[in-house]
Amino acid sequence: MVLLLFASAFLGLGIALVYYLKVSSIPLTQGIENTEEAEKLIKIHGAIARGAMAFLKAEYKYMVYFMAGFAILIALLIDDPHTPDVNEGIYTAISFLLGCVISILSGFIGMRIATIGNARTTTAAKNSIADAFYVALNSGAVMGFGLVGLAVLGLVGIYLLLEALLPGIEKHILMEVMAGFGLGGSSIALFARVSGGIFTKAADVGADLVGKVEQGIPEDDPRNPAVIADNVGDNVGDVAGMGADLFGSCAESTCAALVIGAVAFATNLEALLFPILISAVGIPISLVTMFTARVKEEKDVAPALKRLLVIATGLSAVVMYFVSMWALPESFTINGEDYTNMDVFLSYLTGAVAGLLVGLLTEYYTSHDFAPVREVAKASETGAATNIIFGLALGYQSAAGSILLLAASIFIPFTLSGMYGVAVAAIGMLSTLVVGLTIDAYGPVADNAGGIAEMTGMGESIRDRTDVLDSAGNTTAAIGKGFAIGSAILTSLALFSAFLTRADLLDPEAKIMDSINLLDPLVLTGLFVGAMLPFLFSAMTMKSVGKAAFDMIEEVRRQFRDIPGIMEGTAEPDYEKCVAISTEAALREMIPPAILIMGTPLLVGFLFGVPAVAGILAGSLVSGGVLAIASANSGGAWDNAKKYIEKGNLGGKGTETHKAAVVGDTVGDPFKDTSGPALNILVKLSAILSLVFVPFFIQYGGLLTG
Repeated sequence: MVLLLFASAFLGLGIALVYYLKVSSIPLTQGIENTEEAEKLIKIHGAIARGAMAFLKAEYKYMVYFMAGFAILIALLIDDPHTPDVNEGIYTAISFLLGCVISILSGFIGMRIATIGNARTTTAAKNSIADAFYVALNSGAVMGFGLVGLAVLGLVGIYLLLEALLPGIEKHILMEVMAGFGLGGSSIALFARVSGGIFTKAADVGADLVGKVEQGIPEDDPRNPAVIADNVGDNVGDVAGMGADLFGSCAESTCAALVIGAVAFATNLEALLFPILISAVGIPISLVTMFTARVKEEKDVAPALKRLLVIATGLSAVVMYFVSMWALPESFTINGEDYTNMDVFLSYLTGAVAGLLVGLLTEYYTSHDFAPVREVAKASETGAATNIIFGLALGYQSAAGSILLLAASIFIPFTLSGMYGVAVAAIGMLSTLVVGLTIDAYGPVADNAGGIAEMTGMGESIRDRTDVLDSAGNTTAAIGKGFAIGSAILTSLALFSAFLTRADLLDPEAKIMDSINLLDPLVLTGLFVGAMLPFLFSAMTMKSVGKAAFDMIEEVRRQFRDIPGIMEGTAEPDYEKCVAISTEAALREMIPPAILIMGTPLLVGFLFGVPAVAGILAGSLVSGGVLAIASANSGGAWDNAKKYIEKGNLGGKGTETHKAAVVGDTVGDPFKDTSGPALNILVKLSAILSLVFVPFFIQYGGLLTG
């Protein structure tokens, strides 16, 4: 079993390396005969790559300090009183650090390939749209296969390491220590998502408001001082941020299932490691799926990407049936309830299908091919106010369908196989993670390719091709956001159950799982405070984008005012200054939201005990999930309503309708790329943090309640 998991992990890393070499071996200026155009391409590509790496370098400095400090905190505060010979805190800290390192490495790999693939996609577009599509998709595949390969390797590696360091220890304690790995991945995701979201939207808002609205220049115009920062931001937020977020979901949902199933499967290695096997099986399935991507002309691009997801889901379902029958015993008992391997497979299938349906429903509400977004575009004819009203209404309405699907994906698995089934459903939703990440990373590469084509002054036909790629990327990015939010909700619920399971094991007399009651004042108070947290967190991240955008707008205005010749194209803007402003603002503004997320469960647990923490987790999960869906879909709808008008509909570019849509899009930017996605981290990180710190809450919690 362990060898099988290692083989799958190394297969994923090997495939990622092959795709990396395939993309990086393409000459940067291939097919460009104009020397001036080639020089511009090299210069702009270099500026984007330097900006992206400068941001990562600055961010990683903060992360190293955090990792060291928090690992010490874990080592000092966590210890199971039932095992006096073992200090779980030290080993949990090791798991935590490994999770952090792998998450950081995943983000770096994604950022690196995105900045290699962007310009090569531009040059490939000179030849044909098919060539450009394959370069962008192969770039995304490096991220997809590399990240999942690292996740499986990390999970198996930490399991074997802990087995060696803690011989003979009970399996449920081992799995609880392993939960530190998920905490590490999610902690890094917090920094990547929040700081990445603030960076990208500060640059985007600054570039749009001053460039498009005030100066009347088109998007990605090289005269705009914020244009490089805007392109860097696409990689920072949508590659490194999304990758860390989904890596966290994968690690956390797996850890939750391992904790819940540890007692039942203590003597059965195949069944014990079944949650890791689900992710591992996705790697060869995704390789087969990648060969089905076929594009010949423009109309093939968007269907090809969606087809990849559908095929991956279908193949996974077939293969996982046989894997479930092989790895799991025909019947088993968890928490006194009897289940079968077929029950677990059906739970997996429910999660996988629900994930696909949530993604497709998200597309319906955020693509301009469908009525909801066209209604928002039509509302722009009467001004920005009506555009914003319709966009908000769309987001609220869209939450209903997604939440009903997610409710079904909780109820059905729970009925079939309890909370273990819900945890497996969460992993099932992520079983196509390789393909999902590939498509997610494809989007920013295609977006950057279009920006580079515009900045280097390539022909209209090249920009048309990159626009088709970008448009398809926008649609799949929206699907990806729906996927990420859905998996975050299921993962958080599974972690919530693991939290209560661990609390019961540590303090059997209290019967915590049975005693959690909505009429308990501690639980009820926790529910209300937890429900408030996503709104406070969203307010903080929104305000952070506003502050950072203000700095960016002032700098862009200053450059237009003080550097003569920018508008005429005879002088070059100071691009690096804008990148530096976004970087500094992003890192400065990410600290308060991080303290809110990580500090609240710890403080509540210490002062009021486990029941209050349970209330906090339940409240933040419910309100955070709904708010995340509404925010992401409103933002996506505003963005695509603007693009619908820019295609020549409702008067086209430069009209008052277009200006109103630009305002709506600018308002929507922090909704879809900062606050909405970061709420995923809030609900997951609060839950995994509480799970890891259960021993601390049991021993020292409830200071004010006895």
